[in-house]
Amino acid sequence: MRMTTAAEAALHIESGDRVFVHTAAAAPEALVAAMTHRAPDIRNIEVVHLHTEGKAPYADPAYRDWFHTSALFVGGNVRKAVQEGGADYIPVFLSETPALFRRGVLPLDVALVHVSPPDKHGFCSLGVSVDCSRAAVETAGKVIAQINPNMPRTHGDGIIHIRDIDCAVEVDTPLPSHPAPILTPVEEQIGQLVADLIEDGSCLQMGIGAIPDAVLAALTDHKDLGIHTEMFSDGVIPLVESGVVNGAKKRTHPGKIVASFLVGSQRLYDFVDDNPQVMMLDCGYTNDTAAIRRNDKVVAINSAIEVDLTGQVVADSIGTRQYSGVGGQMDFIRGASLSPGGKPIIALPSATRRGESRIVPFLKPGAGVVTTRAHVHYVVTEYGAVNLYGKDLRERARALIQIAHPDHREELTKAAIERFNRL
Repeated sequence: MRMTTAAEAALHIESGDRVFVHTAAAAPEALVAAMTHRAPDIRNIEVVHLHTEGKAPYADPAYRDWFHTSALFVGGNVRKAVQEGGADYIPVFLSETPALFRRGVLPLDVALVHVSPPDKHGFCSLGVSVDCSRAAVETAGKVIAQINPNMPRTHGDGIIHIRDIDCAVEVDTPLPSHPAPILTPVEEQIGQLVADLIEDGSCLQMGIGAIPDAVLAALTDHKDLGIHTEMFSDGVIPLVESGVVNGAKKRTHPGKIVASFLVGSQRLYDFVDDNPQVMMLDCGYTNDTAAIRRNDKVVAINSAIEVDLTGQVVADSIGTRQYSGVGGQMDFIRGASLSPGGKPIIALPSATRRGESRIVPFLKPGAGVVTTRAHVHYVVTEYGAVNLYGKDLRERARALIQIAHPDHREELTKAAIERFNRL
């Protein structure tokens, strides 16, 4: 490994390269900036990544002649570019993203990663994001690293040796952090209804945001919970400290918190640093339905943009406008449904901030179905929880109307009668 400056490291990127950028809070901003500043000396650069925190200057219209973004998940920093046609979205299950690199579907020329300093044996850690980044490091022709003492050293699949890094840049900057959201009464009610579905000894999957945090906040009286998830945030920490989350009933990795990437506050990054209780693993494993289902009572908690009266779940687009990505929702919805005693849950407010119903007669034209109606089980709003599994289309419509916002139930009932002739 050769230590250098960010500008010199960027010289290893050549015209026509496909470049991977490390995920979420591990996005190496110094290297990204240096790569972008090389325009117009390099051209036809394809930038591939999952969601990344921080700036994504390569997606700016000013750099469109030199860089093109292929997003495996659309985050806020590239959303406008995707919606305006200046970047593209590749639909893919999170569980299959490592295979894109390992199978040569998207061969990588360069991987830009963000790691902890090497230990006395020469090993660094990918820290808060292992996900498909491990596969990127394994397969890329060149690996360029940003070494940061603020990157937590995590246990699991994210350990890489300095000999596997071609050149590196030293930085000393804090990771992007997210304070815990302030919960609304609607979110608190949804959290309590979901928590009521969770049995002692369950194994949880949840994401970041208000509803997952509301669920976690309502679990303080539960016992022997475990975690096998693609990601988690600060809401898990109080449950670990109180002993509610101890992993005692898990069949795989008992006693361990299994995840693939993390986003949260500095408290979260301090919690996972050199913590043997936390295992950061390749998302080809964490999100594999075969791995998920091995644990009993897996509860998968995911959200949605809208749900139609038959149970189709839209989670990555608003009509034709791409908003996020498929991510790991289907991986865990399916894995939980196959788990003995498992419960796949879609949780969402009954209405948007503008008062529009999120339970709809028909999906918006162009909307993408992430979870099909054959996969959906529980749907929860602030007005209740229903289980659609095993119900016919009319029964589903009746159940979903019961948990829709009262202002929209009459309209939904009329639409259901028109569609199904009777209700």
